[in-house]
Amino acid sequence: MLPQIRSTLFRSAAPLRAQAVRGFRSCAPSLIQVGDSIPSVSTLREGSPGNEVDLAQLTKTGKSIIVGVPGAFSPACSASHVPGYVKHIKEFTDKGYKIFVTAVNDSFVTKAWGDELAKDSGIRFIADPSADFSKATELSIDATPFFGGVRNKRFVLIVEDGKVKSETVEPDNFGLDVTKAEEILKQI
Repeated sequence: MLPQIRSTLFRSAAPLRAQAVRGFRSCAPSLIQVGDSIPSVSTLREGSPGNEVDLAQLTKTGKSIIVGVPGAFSPACSASHVPGYVKHIKEFTDKGYKIFVTAVNDSFVTKAWGDELAKDSGIRFIADPSADFSKATELSIDATPFFGGVRNKRFVLIVEDGKVKSETVEPDNFGLDVTKAEEILKQI
């Protein structure tokens, strides 16, 4: 009788196990999805606190890539992530793409970082000082232990005429595997 009970319990639990496996994600899903418009956020800055920009307007026509990084001057962002896009800028522009890098930092820090890494490359560095864009897309993460507050997950949005064509987020939110320039070039 015990084998029958055990068999019945396992059969009845099978759908629950399948649901648990299907529902597992290594990071929370984002709000922005393929086909969505880039949200309009008025708190983004480029170069100085007085220079308001809106990624929704900047990406409204043509092809764009928005690269979200956890923080300006952070090791992976400065040593390999953004330098990969600088290295491959000609390949992106030859395919018609503009590149925007956004970080949850103030405009002075973001500008200095951009000038250090990519001056005259054509890559635009956009500060998201209040993490409003990051939160509007649900691509933010509480990174208090590492960065002292809310930051971007490491992500890339491929945008065509203001609509998200592809969304790529690092599975652990901070790593550097699927959002590298070389990987994104394979998608365009």
